[in-house]
This record gives sequence, structure tokens and C-alpha cells, in this order.
Amino acid sequence: MPVESTTPRSQETRARQNAVVELMRISPIADELATLFASAGHKLYLVGGSVRDAMLGRLGTDLDFTTDARPDAVLEIVRPWADAVWETGIAFGTIGAAKRGTTCEVTTFRADSYDGVSRNPEVRFGDSIVDDLVRRDFTVNAMAIDLSTKKLVDPHGGMDALAAKALDTPLRPEVSFADDPLRMMRAARFVSQLEFVPAPRVIQAMTDMADQIERITVERVQAELSKLICGGKPRLGIELLTHTGLADRVLPEVPAMRLEIDEHHQHKDVYQHSLTVLDQAIDLEDGEPDLILRLAALLHDIGKPDTRRHVPGGGVSFHHHEVVGAKMTRKRLRALKYSKEIIDDVSQLVYLHLRFHGYGKGEWTDSAVRRYVTDAGDLLERLHKLVRADCTTRNRRKAAALRRTYDHLEERIERLRAQEDLAKVRPDLDGNEIMKILGIPPGPLVGKAWTHLKELRLDRGPLSHEDAIAELHTWARDNGIE
Repeated sequence: MPVESTTPRSQETRARQNAVVELMRISPIADELATLFASAGHKLYLVGGSVRDAMLGRLGTDLDFTTDARPDAVLEIVRPWADAVWETGIAFGTIGAAKRGTTCEVTTFRADSYDGVSRNPEVRFGDSIVDDLVRRDFTVNAMAIDLSTKKLVDPHGGMDALAAKALDTPLRPEVSFADDPLRMMRAARFVSQLEFVPAPRVIQAMTDMADQIERITVERVQAELSKLICGGKPRLGIELLTHTGLADRVLPEVPAMRLEIDEHHQHKDVYQHSLTVLDQAIDLEDGEPDLILRLAALLHDIGKPDTRRHVPGGGVSFHHHEVVGAKMTRKRLRALKYSKEIIDDVSQLVYLHLRFHGYGKGEWTDSAVRRYVTDAGDLLERLHKLVRADCTTRNRRKAAALRRTYDHLEERIERLRAQEDLAKVRPDLDGNEIMKILGIPPGPLVGKAWTHLKELRLDRGPLSHEDAIAELHTWARDNGIE
């Protein structure tokens, strides 16, 4: 039985075959565009990440093209053909178009230079595909396919780099990163998404130039960080950011955990523990990458450095690190300009991740279980995953006991759910009933009465209508309302 070769040459051949298959799949769009551009006397190339992904057999419906045609000519060519056209990037030579569910971006050959202060290029259009490719971020993205001939243009060895999973720059990395420091974040993202291995000179340049990331807007940094975290191996990307010092600029709370010893004494440090929790949370995901769960897993212990205390006998404690960590998480995610929803959800998961450890061997009352579910709200399933991922002990017996205990908690939650609608825990009387029974107008007193009845509901479960009215009257008398 023949054995398939895995040499770089066979990998290159396979990559070329993948590219042909992918091009056949998108050929109606690409061929139509190529024909239109050729009729107008212009060349058109599939370029950059689209070529890389075609080689890897993972091309999506967002396609990047480059051409010698100037933006006005591109508009004239694509406008009658496309279902929709947008000009938001026209100042940088890019025209966007949509056709039958495929998004196309066509950019005029570029020969930009950068001002070295911001990442804004001084836009200059070029006349050569080779000159255009040399300004690309990495060699694996510096390939193009001439759509008129279906031939590969690869002046910087991108195919060889792709076969070797090597990440390097067409120019010296110091020049490339000075042009656009965001490329350093993108390097870490490709490590996470595609498991590329950065060249030593790339790592050195990232280390030497880490402070240059501050030239980039927070929004763009956040977008790259989110893509990294949602990659297939985010641990690798985080480790690269930490090793090069970029994390000190972007997510400083993460490398800060390297200094702290985990209280279980089963890991080298809290930093390594957090990366392990991230890995294990990913293993528990259902389908698509969950940014909120992954951020919570990575950040769940960032409060430990500020709460570390040495205790008699040589131990270490981190009391209330979940409270401190939730505040730190909120502050960091705000600084990165994440949405309010993401900030709230990740911070709440960090705050709640330690709650389960008070469960013991099942000593919680039904009231405590209700509060656990109510406090988690829509985050309950994510909280289940985070708590389970946070079990990283190498002691198999202890790990098995923790899993059984959490199984028991989940079983209790399901039993209570079957008896009560835990997802909609509300007082047994609503605001209108409270006002009618007590004879009070809308205002703060109604809210206080409502909160009191909700606490009773959590403690005791559903009350009968008569018992709820009796409890309301008792509360009113105790507070001088009746």
C-alpha cells in the first residue's frame, strides 16, 4: 500500500491542487471579473489572504483582488456588474462589490510609504504586481494568481513558507512592522489561527518594536486580539504576545500572572494555569468559537496578583480574587473598547467562577442553588463550562471528585428547573399588585417591596398567593408603611 509523501514538495503540490479546486469553486465570480477587466485592458489578480486560503483549501466568500486599473476605472468596470458597490476605501484604492453572495474587494496596485508615526500610508498607486506584493505583511500573503492564466505569482517564496508553516516578511520585519505595527498582532493571530511558526527575526523584531503597537488605534488592536482568541490555538498566540512583550502593552494583566503561584501548587504559575483553563474551555465549546467564554477563561484569575497573601506554613491565599478580578476585567475590556454586552458578560463570569467551590459535597440549600442560577442568568451554560475548565489538578482522584460534585450540582439545578421556572425567577406579586395591596403610588417603595419578595422567592421557592400577601404586609409593618 503506497504511503503518501509529506515532503515540502508534495505539500506544495497538494497546495497547488487545493488552489485549483478552490478557484474552480469560485470561478464564476473570478472569471466574470477577470473577463470584464481584460475587456477594459486591465489585469486582475486574486491576491493575499485569498490565495493563502485557497492553497489551504479554506477559501471563504470574501475575496481580495488587485489590479493595475485605477479606482475610478475599477468603479466603471464593476458598477454595472455587481449587485452592490461601496466606495468607503476608495481613498486607499479599494472598491468593494457584492455579487451572488460573494464579497469582492478590488484594490489598485500599491506602492505605499508610511509616515512612521501613525499607520496611515501615503497612498501611491503602482504599476507592478511584484512591487505590490513586496509591501504585503507576510510571505504567505504575498502571493497572487493571475486570473487570465490561472498561474501563481510568488516572488517571495510564499508557497514554500506555507508548506513549512513558516511566518516571515517579504521585507525585513523591522521595515514591515514600522510601516504597520498592527502586523505584529497579526503575526500572533496567524500563529493562533493557522499554527504558523514565526521566523526568529520576526520574533526579535516584535520584541524590539513592541512599543510601536501604541501607534495603532485601540479598535484595530481589539479586532486582531478577538480573532486571535477565537483561533484554533489561541494559547500559542497569547504565548507569542507574552514572550515578545506585546501583551504588556495590550493585555498586561495576563503576563502579570506569571509571577504568582497557583494556590493548588499543581502548576508552574497562574499564567500557565490560565492558559490550560483556556484550552479546556475550548474543548467544552459547542460549535463556533465563544469569545465571551474564552476571554473569561483567560482572565478568570487576573485578580490573584493583587490579592496574594502568604499564610503560616508557607502557603499562599488569594481571598476575593474573583471580586478584584471582575473589576480588573471590566477595566481592561473597557480600555480595549469591547461592547458593553461583552464587558458585562465576561466580568460576571469572572466574578462567579469561584462560587461553586462553596458547594462542598452538596451542602448548598435549594436557596443557594436558586441564587447560583439567578446570578448566572443567561450565562449559566458558559459558567458550567468555565467551572469545569477551571479544574486543572493533576490528581486524578481529586479531578474525578470535582467532576462528580459539579455533576451533582447540575442535576439539582435540573430538578429545580423541573419544579420551578428558574430562568424567570420573579416575586410572587408584581408591581401593580404591590401598589394595590399596600395602597401606595409608583415609586421607590414599590421597588423595595418587589426586591424583598424576590429574596423570599429565592430563599423559599414559590409562595402561595395568600402567603405572598401576608409576607408583603409583614414587610410593610416592619418598615412603617402600614
